[in-house]
Amino acid sequence: MIHIDIEVKRSEMVLIAKKFGMTASKTVKCSQELDSLLNCLQAHRYNHRKL
Repeated sequence: MIHIDIEVKRSEMVLIAKKFGMTASKTVKCSQELDSLLNCLQAHRYNHRKL
């Protein structure tokens, strides 16, 4: 489920940020991937409400 994917990606991002710093390219890339997952969830919720 997307909720699990979001939590896994969030945990991954926190670990990467602790290791490499908040502005490291690896952290930023992971953050963007998390944003994408969150956008998918938001779009799903929005579309579900319209039905």
